[in-house]
Amino acid sequence: METQRPQRVPLGRRRAAANPTLETKLAQMALPLAPLVQLTTGQVHPAFPATLLGFWLLTDEQLDGLAAFYHQRTPCRWTAYYPCPITWRAGLSLEEKRRKIGKFIGLRGCDTPGAMAAAAAAAGRWRHDGARETAHGRVEADVADILRQSESEAVQRARREAVRELREEEMWRRKMGWY
Repeated sequence: METQRPQRVPLGRRRAAANPTLETKLAQMALPLAPLVQLTTGQVHPAFPATLLGFWLLTDEQLDGLAAFYHQRTPCRWTAYYPCPITWRAGLSLEEKRRKIGKFIGLRGCDTPGAMAAAAAAAGRWRHDGARETAHGRVEADVADILRQSESEAVQRARREAVRELREEEMWRRKMGWY
């Protein structure tokens, strides 16, 4: 009689089972990405990542190749016809290239750090009481500001937020319309 060996569980699965955060991250990295096609040929770039993990593993040369293939590195008449065109200049760091390509292919969270930095630089905004607000205590100050708002200000803010969400939804509908 043959004895049966217990079936081996891969190390990654054992670690993921012991760490739910790791399991969640592995599931996120396995998310598939919908490929973009080149406007002029209808082809997909060979280095276009199939998963989110593949996106994070793109090299500097591959990112440059993607930008050139999709008419983003050198502006031409096709550049603006892509759903989220980007500006590509010489001398970008790997992180900047990755962020720009991520924004181009529709990944969330790839916003321009300059815009975020400008908002953070204004981190010292002036509060109603005349004190300069710092990053520490910002949440408390924001909550206090919201509580002081009049009802009409709250309604206007909700309308602006709804318009922003509708615009974002429209952008995603245009980008993913064929799915």
